[in-house]
Amino acid sequence: MSLLPILEFPDPRLRTKAVPVDPAHVTASEFQALLDDMFETMYDAPGIGLAASQVDVHKTFMVIDVSEEKDAPLVFINPVITARAGEQVYQEGCLSVPGIFADVTRANEITVEAVGRDGKPFTMQADGLLAVCIQHEMDHLVGKLFVDYLSPLKREMVRKKLAKARRNAA
Repeated sequence: MSLLPILEFPDPRLRTKAVPVDPAHVTASEFQALLDDMFETMYDAPGIGLAASQVDVHKTFMVIDVSEEKDAPLVFINPVITARAGEQVYQEGCLSVPGIFADVTRANEITVEAVGRDGKPFTMQADGLLAVCIQHEMDHLVGKLFVDYLSPLKREMVRKKLAKARRNAA
């Protein structure tokens, strides 16, 4: 396993719309190794979700683990949200927008259909943090970031803050 580089805002590759994963490739050893690398990268960051787009793989899949113990890994391949209910405001962060947090309004309950790591389709109902995380990661797969929910002024402030942090780190 190995750590993958995470793209950071405003990298234009984060705006790429991902394409579906060929179901025939899901159980291939190369794809399974990529999933392992994504989990290792996410846990190391540390984060609770990572979309393939964030590691410059523009395919429609993501890994998530919202458990405290980091022992409940979930894989969503070609996910589709089929139902939404309610509304919640949650303070979100993002591995591609390090150190920035903002309130985002999303559905409180969702139903998602996807293919699992084993290549089998599944349906899941999710609420609370898991629902937020799924919606957040699915945004990445269509080239959207949580900062897109902010006003243009706040988004520009985020861009400048990250640019300054990168200059200071160099």
